[in-house]
Amino acid sequence: MDKKNILTYQGLKKLEDELQDLKVVKRKEVAQKIKEAREQGDLSENAEYDAAKDEQRDIEARIEEIEKILKNAEVVVEEEADTTTVNIGCQVKILDCEFEDELTYKIVGSTEANSLKGKISNESPVGKALLGHKVGDTVTVETQAGDLQYKVLEIQRSME
Repeated sequence: MDKKNILTYQGLKKLEDELQDLKVVKRKEVAQKIKEAREQGDLSENAEYDAAKDEQRDIEARIEEIEKILKNAEVVVEEEADTTTVNIGCQVKILDCEFEDELTYKIVGSTEANSLKGKISNESPVGKALLGHKVGDTVTVETQAGDLQYKVLEIQRSME
């Protein structure tokens, strides 16, 4: 059985929009590129044709990937997230005990994780360690570089 893909409503909407764009817009664009490349004659030395076929393959692979994710999607309703403990869909402010640095993360499913945007996976070491903890708890995260300690400062519903 395939694993459940935990998504926020925002993440679900983003994937559905991307899928729609790929199926409706990108497929037509690449089909047009292939048609134009074919009209140029000899396909054996036609770089445009090869590039268009590669692009078509990439689009079809991404469509298949998104459909698989959506088929096994479990949507977390952020408005209903319990803010007494850290859960998927909530935003958590933590204190890095070693560097006295405050960090804010949104806990999301692995499909939506993007550390550059402050979204960490519930399956990442930090995300997994934080789940279920309350404000005031100190959490130890085991990493290859050694144990890191974080104190949970605040839990709130995500504003995104």
